[in-house]
Amino acid sequence: MKPRISMITLGVSDLPRSIEFYEMGLGFPRMDSPPEVAFFTLNGTWLGLYGRDALAADAHVEGASGSFAGFSLAHNVNSEREVDQVMSQAASAGAVVTKTASKTEWGGYAGYFSDPDGYLWEIAHNPLFWVGPADGPS
Repeated sequence: MKPRISMITLGVSDLPRSIEFYEMGLGFPRMDSPPEVAFFTLNGTWLGLYGRDALAADAHVEGASGSFAGFSLAHNVNSEREVDQVMSQAASAGAVVTKTASKTEWGGYAGYFSDPDGYLWEIAHNPLFWVGPADGPS
């Protein structure tokens, strides 16, 4: 198996609200898809949105609770200014800023927001780390 993440699927409580957040609020390019799911093209992967209960049923697990899922998604950018821009865009789209962007102990600059379903996104500038698949190792 070649290590990679092809798609991240988030189980969401309100699919139309989440589609609007990611497509209109954050500007993610949406792909054609059936009405019960939404797919977005990302740089090197895809993001899928699917009803929370439907995703749990598909995976044969108990329905997810509203508590912390135990992970965050990270988006690395090229500058502190870009971190601030993305954080501002997310907040304008309805995200809840959980940690205002600031200097980090590891030498970067980062903040966190949560989307309408509470999924955490870290927006970070790390001068020692590559930004994404097109800019880093393959």
